[in-house]
Amino acid sequence: MTAQVYEGMLLLDSNRYARDPSGVSGRIGKLIEQAGGEMIVSRLWSEQRLAYPIKGQRKGTYWLTYFRLEGPSLDGLKRQCAIDDAILRNLILAVDPRMVDVLIQHASGEEKAETPAKTEEKGPPAETAAAAEGDAEPSIEATAEPEPQQVEATE
Repeated sequence: MTAQVYEGMLLLDSNRYARDPSGVSGRIGKLIEQAGGEMIVSRLWSEQRLAYPIKGQRKGTYWLTYFRLEGPSLDGLKRQCAIDDAILRNLILAVDPRMVDVLIQHASGEEKAETPAKTEEKGPPAETAAAAEGDAEPSIEATAEPEPQQVEATE
């Protein structure tokens, strides 16, 4: 069976992460390896205040991972994430094989410098050019609509 690439977004306990950043983030890699997976990219995503307290925590650290793992081993990994005290929540999604390279490149910070596409020099839109020459009627936007009139009911 071939290994599928997964994206994992883990919400970590900010207090534990602040005390030992390498230890907490290293535990994530160990959990994946114990499940029989291979870590591709792993990095800090952000740290922010939570909308509501989770396990008594008001602040969380989001950690993004991409890893390869065989499908049957995924349940074991999810179980280990649920048991780990440093992980408050986890979301693991299968990545479409066509998107793997782009997502990993983005997560690792290796952005390619794209050359801007050549744009053709275009003149003004046809409506504007015609209006400048006086050949066209004004656009709908330029005309003012009459205000609605109230009709009084007579008995």
